[in-house]
Amino acid sequence: MSQVATNQCCLECEATLDVPTDCVIGEIVPCAECGTEMEVATLHPLTLDLAPEIEEDWGE
Repeated sequence: MSQVATNQCCLECEATLDVPTDCVIGEIVPCAECGTEMEVATLHPLTLDLAPEIEEDWGE
């Protein structure tokens, strides 16, 4: 089991997030409280951005 850094907060509800210490840029981190998905933007310092929503293209 990897260690977690819990000094990050959800960008929507401000709940404490469990971010793995071995995370990589682009990794998706879900909020256990509200379900918002955030993406690791930088590692040093660790920053998160809202993950882009995947849109349906309906075969276009």
